Amino acid sequence: MKLLFICSRNKWRSLTAQEIFHGYNNYDVRSAGTEDQARIKVTEGHIGWADMIFVMEKKHLRRLKDKFPNAIKSKSIQILDIPDDYQFMDEELIEILKSRVSEYIDVPE
Repeated sequence: MKLLFICSRNKWRSLTAQEIFHGYNNYDVRSAGTEDQARIKVTEGHIGWADMIFVMEKKHLRRLKDKFPNAIKSKSIQILDIPDDYQFMDEELIEILKSRVSEYIDVPE
């Protein structure tokens, strides 16, 4: 399964998610950001590639709907509701990610 994690700048939240879920249970995982200054900016190609998309906040879903309305129509998109309060690989962030994502897929212990 191909998982795409999206936050604003692709530096902390989505990149942490990519790091912890990559390779687990044969998941293919990528991450991207919605802002112009994102480390990797989300493209229509990312959306087309993904089987399941996880956004950190409602504003990220809004931005995807604004920019890629046709590409996201048939996609499974989940809002994790994780604020931008954490650094890359923050232990609390890892626990929250595992907990919220486990509602949709199998996650590592």
